[in-house]
Amino acid sequence: MAVRAAVVPAIGSPLEITEIDLPDPGPGQVRVRLTAAGVCHSDLSLSNGTMRVPLPAVLGHEGAGTVVSVGEGVEGLAPGAAVVLNWAPSCGTCHACSLGEVWLCANALSGAARTHAHRADDGTALHPGLNVAAFAEETVVDASCVLPAPDGVPLADAALLGCAVLTGYGAVHHSARVREGETVAVFGVGGVGLAALQAARIAGAAKIVAVDVSPAKEELARAAGATDYVVASDTTAREIRALTAKQGVDVAVECVGRAVTIRVAWESTRRGGRTTVVGIGGKDQQVTFNALEIFHWGRTLTGCVYGNSDPARDLPVLADHVRAGRLDLAALVTERIALDGIPAAFDNMLAGKGGRALVVF
Repeated sequence: MAVRAAVVPAIGSPLEITEIDLPDPGPGQVRVRLTAAGVCHSDLSLSNGTMRVPLPAVLGHEGAGTVVSVGEGVEGLAPGAAVVLNWAPSCGTCHACSLGEVWLCANALSGAARTHAHRADDGTALHPGLNVAAFAEETVVDASCVLPAPDGVPLADAALLGCAVLTGYGAVHHSARVREGETVAVFGVGGVGLAALQAARIAGAAKIVAVDVSPAKEELARAAGATDYVVASDTTAREIRALTAKQGVDVAVECVGRAVTIRVAWESTRRGGRTTVVGIGGKDQQVTFNALEIFHWGRTLTGCVYGNSDPARDLPVLADHVRAGRLDLAALVTERIALDGIPAAFDNMLAGKGGRALVVF
């Protein structure tokens, strides 16, 4: 069956809206009609080669929709069921999974190499990007990539739960483990950063400093929970220390993925502070420290994959926060457009203009 999808032909190439021949679901697979898809910075990383996946591919790893049909052997799902896509399903058998660290599953992206569909015009085989190929009217995914959409959460907003919110919330609660009364700085006020700001507020942080290069994002940041806003500059670390009695924050969450931002985030924490790096940077982004400062400052620098989250465990928790009004998904979305408009929004993202398709990236 032919559906429209946004395809990236090669590294550095713009997305193309085209018809693809999407097969019926095979054994263990589910066909989903997308209600909403999110443009996330990770999609940019896939298109420019920062993260490598087989191409050409249908991108989009954050989405929600309704089940159209299921393949042989799929249980617990039926046509019409509302679902959230999970781009990083855990296998349950690898070493990381045996340790309970499902976000580090060695086989999470094994599905990205499979043939997902074919271009309708020339028959070119297409891969599913990060497993789920959400930049399309419909997609076919493994049943492990589907989670029940939580009751009481609008399906279009629920798309955010598949990546941005899990990542930002998890960075604060699972990786940095922010405690009530601590001070927090969040670097990068995109979708993940906004989720991290809300998560810090939910955790009871006493002071929450948002940092971004754009002064225009201050209102968004404060609405999400920031108590202070700093426009990024050469004096960012000094400004953050001034806001915290010259100590620095207890926790810094870096959502950008640039060497300079990681270094400033680390410098913005107090002695013994904790920095969690969420942003995905390229191999050319080298962060350097000298041995003496590592010893003297006693700070901790950690990576964070998918918010160190277990979607099956954390999705119901996030839904409770949404229903109780503690977590505002709509605050992460400033523009909603039809699926046809995704490439235009993605082009805006590539140009650094802040375009958004359904979801803030």
